[in-house]
Amino acid sequence: MISEIVTCLVLGVGLGICGGMLGIGGGLIAIPVLGLFFGMDQHLAQGTALIMVTPNVMIGFLRYRQRNKIDLRQTLMLCLFATVSAWFAAQAATAIKGENLQTAFGAFLLALAVYYLRQWFISRNRPIAASARLSAKYLPVLGVASGFMSGIFTVGGGLVVVPALVALFGFTQTQAQGIALALVVPGALAALFSYAQAGHVDWSIGLPLALGGIVSVSWGVALAHSLPVSWLKLAFCLVLFGVAATMLLA
Repeated sequence: MISEIVTCLVLGVGLGICGGMLGIGGGLIAIPVLGLFFGMDQHLAQGTALIMVTPNVMIGFLRYRQRNKIDLRQTLMLCLFATVSAWFAAQAATAIKGENLQTAFGAFLLALAVYYLRQWFISRNRPIAASARLSAKYLPVLGVASGFMSGIFTVGGGLVVVPALVALFGFTQTQAQGIALALVVPGALAALFSYAQAGHVDWSIGLPLALGGIVSVSWGVALAHSLPVSWLKLAFCLVLFGVAATMLLA
């Protein structure tokens, strides 16, 4: 029992660093790890990961806001739309078979990884034209999409938001990562409530994971601001490919 707690704490520290650096809260990596090493099915892994994700994204957002100009009014509006759609999506997700949910999650991540890799190659040759940027009035649509993905896959919201904010709305990479973390907070809370009601949460593993992440997520944020943006994008892409492969081949 003690060895399991220590293992979860150490794992939480590593996930907190990765989550803070990439703006994803650590849940993206935690889900396949919980499945592979703790024998959890997809529902239980997603629900348990939410225990760690929720405090991690809260702390991560505060750290990003200290280092970036982030409009709280816009962010709160996005959070409102994300919360509502996340709750409905999470209700639907608990009714989906675990095997189907895992396959859909892996396919979703693989598609995003291919998109990110393409964008990374494009950005190395030419910046995105200013005319491609959308008005802030379309941000609520992004909030709904973010909440939907968070409710279904528990970590999908931030993955959708970061590239959309950068490519479509003209935010910087670190601004986008900070806002994405804020959007995950209400969605994660709504999803955690739904998963807990359905009995898809292991608190004995999730709580020490969360404690480890709380200790280390600020280190990850500091690391994100010390690395070149191109490195951050490439690291993000590689993590997606790795997790997608794990989910599809498991």
